Amino acid sequence: MDGTNGNGGTRAAGGAPGDPADRVPAYRQIRVTTPREPVAALADTEARLARETHPVLMSAGAPLFGVVRERDGGGWEVLGSFLEQAPQEARDSMGAAFRRAAQRARDAGDEEAYAACMSAAERMDWEALDELTVAGVRHRVARAECYIRSGPDGPEPPRPSDPGPAGAGRGRGEPCRTRGSVLDPVRPTGMSEALLKADLLTLVRKAGTVPDDVRDDSRRAADTHPGGVLLPPVFMIARRVEGRWRPDSAGSATPQRARDHLAFRLRVMIPWEERLDAEARAPYTAAAERLDAHPADELEAGGHRFRVVRVERLVRFGPEGPEGPRPSDPDPQVPVMVQEQRLREQDLPDDDGDAPGGPDEGTRRLAGLFHEEEARIRALGER
Repeated sequence: MDGTNGNGGTRAAGGAPGDPADRVPAYRQIRVTTPREPVAALADTEARLARETHPVLMSAGAPLFGVVRERDGGGWEVLGSFLEQAPQEARDSMGAAFRRAAQRARDAGDEEAYAACMSAAERMDWEALDELTVAGVRHRVARAECYIRSGPDGPEPPRPSDPGPAGAGRGRGEPCRTRGSVLDPVRPTGMSEALLKADLLTLVRKAGTVPDDVRDDSRRAADTHPGGVLLPPVFMIARRVEGRWRPDSAGSATPQRARDHLAFRLRVMIPWEERLDAEARAPYTAAAERLDAHPADELEAGGHRFRVVRVERLVRFGPEGPEGPRPSDPDPQVPVMVQEQRLREQDLPDDDGDAPGGPDEGTRRLAGLFHEEEARIRALGER
């Protein structure tokens, strides 16, 4: 075993004298073990088979962000689902985590900890901070690169060992496997996961496939954060467009959440985006009903083909811990109080205000579809 905490340093024990591994930083090592639990052994077997059926690794698009905090015992604990799509969304989540910690401290009668946590939360309202130490504990916005496996039949769907159906519309109630997990590159993994990690760590964006600054950041990260940890997979919807599969949703924590999101798109968003009347909506509504009645990972509706796709997430590690946002990552938002101040200075209504004259026709149509879906869900709950 190593005498390191997973945040850097070199291997302290476990190798023979003169072992080259003694000179390799712990965060760069990939440890392999034999899974002992039946579920873990099944997952390792499925991962090995996936290398054969879906051998091509591809970028799944934009990165995801989450909030982590350093642990005394080594590694970094994930505080949420790690599904934020922009750095500022994760910063907002960090501020919310500080407020929850402040409330717990006040409930416990620890006014000093309460004041420290509230001070940190208020800073997050105004400043775009990716790391902050509160009560001696480092908190950080971390970044995960996303990948999918693909084969002759397209992107890989969920595997049998992934979370099963929870019932139509109930995906949001399923537990998130990412929240509370520990990111520690020192921890050993099964052989298949170790091979996947090694494969992903060597991937760098190809010239011409992304803007130059994105590629430069990708190459730089391979040097500054050469280690890595795999998060539990997430799931998104892909749509077949002109012979190619393209992302059609953000990531979801479980396959059923992704199916619920697809059903919502079929009932609400696609009819709104394509301005469909009741007759043109019917095929999409019927497809959503089929998906609710018989959960599936692939579906056709209105001439479109959809699939629930499995997404791997890799957090790169360096000597100071997990990688944070890169300069080239889109970050269009500003802290909430900065946004409010700008609106006041411009004398503009905030998000809660109505535009002069009320909502436009498109907004009214979307609201109508949304309220119709809410009524349907309430009726299901009553039954």
